[in-house]
Amino acid sequence: MDDDNKERVGPLKRLGRLFIGPARDPMQAETRHRMALIAFLAWVGLGADGLSSSNYGPAEAFVALGVHTHLAVYLALATALTVFIISMAYIQVIELFPHGGGGYRVATTLIGPYAGLVSGSALIIDYVLTIAISVASGIDALFSLLPLGFQWWKLPTELVVVFVLLALNLRGAKESLKLLVPLFIGFLATHGFMIVYGIVAHADSIPSLLPQTRVDTANLVQEIGWVAFASFVLRAFALGGGTYTGIEAVSNSVNILREPRVRTGRWTMFYMAASLAFTAGGLILIYLLWGAAPVEGQTLNAVVFTSVLEELVGDGPLATTLLTVTLVFAAGLLFVAANTGYLGGPAVLANMALDRWMPHQFSQLSNRLVTQNGIVLMGAAAAGALLITGGDVSVLVVLYSINVFLTFSLSLSGLCLHHVRNPRQPKAMRKLAMALLGLLVALFILLLTIFEKFLEGGWMTILITGFVIALGLSIRRHYRDVAKQVAQADALFATASTQAVSADAPALDPKAPTAVFLVGASLGTGMHCLLATLKMFPNHFRNFIFIRVGEIDVEALNDEKLIEELRVDVDRDLAHFVNWCHRHKMAAASLHTFAADVVDGLDKLAEEVLADYPNSLFFASQLLFENDNVLIRQLHNQTALEMQRHLHLRGVPMVILPMRV
Repeated sequence: MDDDNKERVGPLKRLGRLFIGPARDPMQAETRHRMALIAFLAWVGLGADGLSSSNYGPAEAFVALGVHTHLAVYLALATALTVFIISMAYIQVIELFPHGGGGYRVATTLIGPYAGLVSGSALIIDYVLTIAISVASGIDALFSLLPLGFQWWKLPTELVVVFVLLALNLRGAKESLKLLVPLFIGFLATHGFMIVYGIVAHADSIPSLLPQTRVDTANLVQEIGWVAFASFVLRAFALGGGTYTGIEAVSNSVNILREPRVRTGRWTMFYMAASLAFTAGGLILIYLLWGAAPVEGQTLNAVVFTSVLEELVGDGPLATTLLTVTLVFAAGLLFVAANTGYLGGPAVLANMALDRWMPHQFSQLSNRLVTQNGIVLMGAAAAGALLITGGDVSVLVVLYSINVFLTFSLSLSGLCLHHVRNPRQPKAMRKLAMALLGLLVALFILLLTIFEKFLEGGWMTILITGFVIALGLSIRRHYRDVAKQVAQADALFATASTQAVSADAPALDPKAPTAVFLVGASLGTGMHCLLATLKMFPNHFRNFIFIRVGEIDVEALNDEKLIEELRVDVDRDLAHFVNWCHRHKMAAASLHTFAADVVDGLDKLAEEVLADYPNSLFFASQLLFENDNVLIRQLHNQTALEMQRHLHLRGVPMVILPMRV
């Protein structure tokens, strides 16, 4: 590369390295070990989504009781119990799918691919809204401490937070979580203290709660009847459904947990369930004990915490300071919860991309070994959701809850089918009962939320999720058609020998004209490029070099067996090209490497080739579609075009040969 090009490219690369950090080697087990999360960090990164919902879920349920606040005893118990019911059911998901995938993988494997598409589409929207609603709620908490004149800064601040979290996640999950741990611990400390003190300070009134609840229950039943009473309590319970929205994240991202993953996943789920049950149930209880009532411009948590602090330290600057600290940590936890969207969303996209419901690019890793394309999409989509809704939490929470419980329902249905089909597995009946109970709860909350909130944003969720499902169907149809045509080309050359070459194979001449071919997993595409080159340049080249990068995608990164299979495939495919050349008396050799970023890997191989064979001309194939459009171009990588640009910057020629499909 000449000095001018070094000046142009060098600073940009240095800026990128400063922004997201240096590259990581995916072939080193130590690298993957260091990236994996222990249970505590997983609790921070994945459990925070559920825990943060205590900022709005319990309050929604309590307010729905109206004047019948003593019925909150039922809500507190039901909320804590429901957290454990759904969490324990999802531990079964972790055990069955230790490589992650969550609701998408469960529905796909246990029900069918189309159920998986529905579940995955709902999860994608869910994780986008996880980022949007968590950031919006956190900013609402912070701006409630400021004068009204600052309110117009809320939306710009929300967008800034979204993109700051995006940048942190481009560096890697563990790096972002280390920065967010203090916020998580601060929330647990402040809210844990408020709940414990709030209960202890009014402990003398607890013995009278149950008798008073029985009286209130009897009076209400006598007034409206048992059926209406049950409907009233269940409606309040369902409207607090936002409390359970973070449970899915743990099972979805088991692949980023420290080995042994199942054990780490169980502990992570237990930590999350215990902390969420305590916080949500405890908040409902202190709402009741302290007689909390809605106040315009304040959250119910802020109202009850104000009462607690005024009794504890009096109405003065200290109470204001402590309230501010508590609300700041609440906002901080919501930002941690937003990070869950950057962890879970790209994982769902990657799993769907591996099954060809989404573009292949979403299963690719950056040189930092993170799903960069998915992270960027999640951030951009969350910013769009905030712009469209103006950051209105009341709208976002409706969109959010419906998709969460749609995924819950499909996952738990799959678990029930699995246990029915395998009745002789250990503890099958107990597991079936747990999954069935969770399914009934999830379906009830889903249907009631749609019914109650259809005109308040529910219709928008159904429309957007339907669009993603339709898009997935279209993408998979395209990939299936292309795969059939490429398979036909592969079959033409599949019978060629891959045995060792003879001893009289022509020798390579470093000074002679050299054709360098960028090949991939398709034999047909590579042979099309080779034969077209021989036809275009008859008797010109004396050396034929084949280079290939074994791509470490999100599936292979955490599976040593898949990495070993990739090594075998790369060696076999390259041997095919070299042996073909030798049988035709052509001097040939191959080079390969393994990398997450294919272009970076090809760049390094190109440097090696050019060092030994300076008189080289590079060739690659590019699929050419008869009905080309913007969407189709996004479904296929642009490796050939990127490499052509990189080589041209070096002053090295490269020819792209179209292959029509």
